Amino acid sequence: MAEASYPEDLLYHPEHDWTKIADGVATFGITWYAQDALGEVVFFDPPEVGSSVTAGQSYAEVESVKAVSDVFAPLSGEIVEVNTALGDTPEAINDDPYGAGWMVKVSLSEESEQESLLDRAAYVASLT
Repeated sequence: MAEASYPEDLLYHPEHDWTKIADGVATFGITWYAQDALGEVVFFDPPEVGSSVTAGQSYAEVESVKAVSDVFAPLSGEIVEVNTALGDTPEAINDDPYGAGWMVKVSLSEESEQESLLDRAAYVASLT
């Protein structure tokens, strides 16, 4: 499992999801805290490319040896890419939650929503 970390260049949703935005496209995943709480991830049920996601709403499920958990969208938009490698290697979510464990890429519909997300300091403070 990866070491506890919360990269400075990401934005965070209170439900323990992260996003990185570049050129109107946001990459989503779950934070180190979320994957640690889940335990060993054994399955990722992704949404379909072309489907819409709404900020604060569930868009996928992650199954671990402990439980099945919803994954929440930090921002709204349309899914343009899914990390299909997670189908064969869902443990990447534990091993590298900010790299190989990314989940989806979304073409943003409301870029102003990012103003409601947390920076690293605020997110880390919310964990205590």
